[in-house]
Amino acid sequence: MCPLHDAEVFAMVKERGYSIAELNNVLYRELDVAEEFPPAPVACEIRRGTLEDADTASALVERAFFPDGAPEPYRGLLTPLYQMEGGITFIATVDGKISACGAGLVIPERRMFALCGAGTAVEFRRRGLQTALLRARMAAAAEAGCEYAVVVTQGGSASQRNCERLGFRVAYSKVTVIKI
Repeated sequence: MCPLHDAEVFAMVKERGYSIAELNNVLYRELDVAEEFPPAPVACEIRRGTLEDADTASALVERAFFPDGAPEPYRGLLTPLYQMEGGITFIATVDGKISACGAGLVIPERRMFALCGAGTAVEFRRRGLQTALLRARMAAAAEAGCEYAVVVTQGGSASQRNCERLGFRVAYSKVTVIKI
């Protein structure tokens, strides 16, 4: 839900047994096929994800968001992106070990790319892997004919800061509700 809703909508949601799960920002950025990005960090390889990577990458994202174990509905959630038409996936490896990943979906009728499915193993954070993965996915999306990229982040998070450093701007904020 967008916070710009009439206050009655929020009252109705509360009356029906929902509460706020999280506050997010939707960011956007124009893409340009001619844009050049710096190389990945030293000792890191960025490559396209494969179907063989799907389960490992999905589990990595689960651990990144749920260190104590993902709730059942979130398990394997990203695996289908590795086989979907329009799915673009990338893997970052350090010393041959999958260390981070990122995915997205081309929406051809809108010439848009939706970034999602990103995570970095705790021991590999703060090395620039997600920035490198963002750049790789944006370049691939531009090559696929996308004019814009969109991403949803938690407000004020490291993910939002990474995206803003790469030229993303907040389009709007939204509230995610959950049945309690």
